[in-house]
Amino acid sequence: MSSVVEQVWATLEPLTDPEIPVVTLRELGILRDVSETAEGVEVVITPTYTGCPAMGQIEDDVKACLAQAGIAARVVTRLAPAWTTDWMSDEAKEKLRAYGIAPPHTTRPAVSVVKFMRHRPVPETVACPRCGSTHTAVSSQFGSTACKALYKCLDCQEPFDYFKPY
Repeated sequence: MSSVVEQVWATLEPLTDPEIPVVTLRELGILRDVSETAEGVEVVITPTYTGCPAMGQIEDDVKACLAQAGIAARVVTRLAPAWTTDWMSDEAKEKLRAYGIAPPHTTRPAVSVVKFMRHRPVPETVACPRCGSTHTAVSSQFGSTACKALYKCLDCQEPFDYFKPY
């Protein structure tokens, strides 16, 4: 790895997600790659889902951070391969839990398989990030952002977001 690439990674390391400020873009797996190309330094970012409204802010933050460090680079949004929660670090998952967001504990299979019980999807068991209870229920498939679902703990009665596995 070249010293320029290492410098870019080090410069971008503290950048956090604008919607979840306790985790970095690298920990979430949004900051995908840094490379030197014939055209110069290229930074690749990948949204957690296509159409993520935070991507414009993330791109602006990456550019501003690099400009402040005097590093010229091109920021590229790459949609393929699609982002997956497998790209999240274990540290990111623990930070999400501490922040009150239940982290994803499984990823979706490559081929979507839906289990049905009386013609309704069987929900995953999601532990409450506040009290740890698995006595929870989904309130809405969409929480504070489209990449999260809204759950409620039936023991401590607290609502919480669950970062959906992709």
